[in-house]
Amino acid sequence: MGRRKHRPRRGSLAYMPRVRAPRPIAHVRAWPAEATLRLQGFVGYKAGMTQVFMIDDRKGSLTSGQEINIPATVIEAPPLVIYAARLYSSTTRGLNATTDIWASELPKDLARTLSLPKKYDQQKAFERAEALIKEGKIADVRVLVCTQPRASNLAKKKPDLIEIRVGGSKIEERWNYCKGLLGKQVRAADVLKEGEYVDVLAITKGKGFQGPVKRWGIKILTRKTKEGHRQVGTLGPWSPPRVMWTVPAAGQMGYHQRTEFNKRILKLGGEGKEVTPSGGFLRYGPVKGDFIVLAGSIPGPTKRLMHLRQPMRLPTGAPTSPPSITYLSMASQQGA
Repeated sequence: MGRRKHRPRRGSLAYMPRVRAPRPIAHVRAWPAEATLRLQGFVGYKAGMTQVFMIDDRKGSLTSGQEINIPATVIEAPPLVIYAARLYSSTTRGLNATTDIWASELPKDLARTLSLPKKYDQQKAFERAEALIKEGKIADVRVLVCTQPRASNLAKKKPDLIEIRVGGSKIEERWNYCKGLLGKQVRAADVLKEGEYVDVLAITKGKGFQGPVKRWGIKILTRKTKEGHRQVGTLGPWSPPRVMWTVPAAGQMGYHQRTEFNKRILKLGGEGKEVTPSGGFLRYGPVKGDFIVLAGSIPGPTKRLMHLRQPMRLPTGAPTSPPSITYLSMASQQGA
């Protein structure tokens, strides 16, 4: 008998189970422990991709100091409105939301998503929150923000709701920082800087129910197979007498939450004309206001909400200064 051939398994098990995300907005499960007093994230809508020519400033790179061409993603990021602050206490089962402090003036479109409080005493909420902080019962401080789709090129009015952690070393400083932001608008340039890195959390493009060949990349069976061709050759051994979870099977493909680490911010701006190609982005149109240009690709289709978070594992030796961009392509994507 010949020697059995071995190969790596087809399809990665790194993202099991491949189930549909509960909603089209990514849920941030972890935040970096940062001492800088600032918001640790921002959100925007994916507009499309372009290409950028820049001077390579990576140390040790073969093209260091030379002009290189890299793909880039444009995100339209209208200002966010901070409508509430949320305080968390620490329990044996993790963090527990203790109290919310609402802003005195709320955007009108927020009523499309939430039932706004009609009779609300903000002063009492402030007193209760400060009493909990003095007693040492508060472990984390975050803000609740809503997007402004009207300021973007999206054909919708209903805002998306996001929770963003406030970085800092002391709870009192973070709380005072939140009080100063309640009811105000925050722009991308107030949170992010050109040249720094962010993690992108998003829901990938959905592909529906697919078979094991497309979902896992297994080999199509030979011509003489009786039962079928686009299926697994065997469901497993006799022992254990069950189908194991590692066997490639049909199911949901796409629409999963994914995190891409260390995407560099190439450019921040307030005029969408600076990055909008001739005729607008495919399936999106022109970028109206604030925008973010990231190096490389990011998950999700056009118009999906992208969550940018401060990096959890910043690479050592990565450049942090603003890049030197020599050219940003604005050629037509319509084939004109």
